[in-house]
Amino acid sequence: MFFRDIVGQEEIKQRLISSVQEGFVPHAQLFGGLEGVGKLPLAIAYAQYLNCDNPSETDSCGVCPSCVKYNHLAHPDLHFVFPIVKKAAKKKEVCDDYISEWRETFAENVYFGYNQWLQAIEAENSQAIIYSKESEEIIRKLSLKIYEGRYKVMVIWLPEKMHESCANKLLKIIEEPTPDTVFLLVSDAPDNIIGTIQSRCQRINIPPVAKSAIEEALVTQYVVDKADAENIAHLACGSYLKALETISLDEEHKFFFDLFVNMMRSSYARNIKSIKAIAAELATIGRERQKNFLMYTQRMIREYFVSNLNQPEIVYLSSDENSFGIRFAPFINERNIMDFADELGKAEMHIEQNVNARMVFFDLCLKITMLLKR
Repeated sequence: MFFRDIVGQEEIKQRLISSVQEGFVPHAQLFGGLEGVGKLPLAIAYAQYLNCDNPSETDSCGVCPSCVKYNHLAHPDLHFVFPIVKKAAKKKEVCDDYISEWRETFAENVYFGYNQWLQAIEAENSQAIIYSKESEEIIRKLSLKIYEGRYKVMVIWLPEKMHESCANKLLKIIEEPTPDTVFLLVSDAPDNIIGTIQSRCQRINIPPVAKSAIEEALVTQYVVDKADAENIAHLACGSYLKALETISLDEEHKFFFDLFVNMMRSSYARNIKSIKAIAAELATIGRERQKNFLMYTQRMIREYFVSNLNQPEIVYLSSDENSFGIRFAPFINERNIMDFADELGKAEMHIEQNVNARMVFFDLCLKITMLLKR
């Protein structure tokens, strides 16, 4: 992974390169920021630069034995930890059991997110976490001597998904690692990591990708029309992953939009038969997708409320969403917006607590029926 292949983030790239050139390499660093801003590729490009035999002033060389192995995520001194689901039948219990899926997913799109990873490992209804047993693997790997690099690098992706017992077992080795060991924690929600780990890491906040950088990447890499690239970059809100999903006509997004429209129309019409069908359909899609749909619905409610203010620069809707909002937006107003937020938040909490999904969504639709009449 090269720094030059990462969209935007020029200030962060220079900061990381300078730290290596000046010989200041903190043993534990926490890359925090929104999903899709390039945290994971930045961490891997940084790790590659650390171990490159002939680094330049701006990037790793790409041709030395170390870089060749890093390009395939197969360097013996590069280790990965990420959320998984245990599959006893296939004897998959630790991250190394999923390393092939990890490399394939990264090769397809270095900006992949948690949902794409769940699909890659066929998590279905399971919630992926970093299990307690992984701490033993981490300690074992870091106790070994360095094979051929300058540093042993342990990349922990989404440490907020780490089981508490696993996190507690790693406190000592993160605070006092073996010589020439570097921990790179890559988090979408760094404040959700236990405080004792946060306090042991140097925090590096990765900002949203600049709109101009997203536009340039879409035009040069995907031959997107400049006007379309500008609109997509606006909708992406600094996430290059969202921009890529937009141009690929993400099926998940279309599914959520169609379901949202159906839910709102059926609720407004008080069509109990249709509401039952919606609740039944949502009950079958798995807990993570249910939570994602509720988050999507919360975003749509927010956007339609804001669109009533006639300030298009702060509205983030696709063309289909905007077309639906022309007639729907007036139904989201100051009389019901707070109650919408409360009901959707409660539904998300209930799904998280494994409450019967069919009941949760049926009840939510009934609440929406009353809210839309205000």
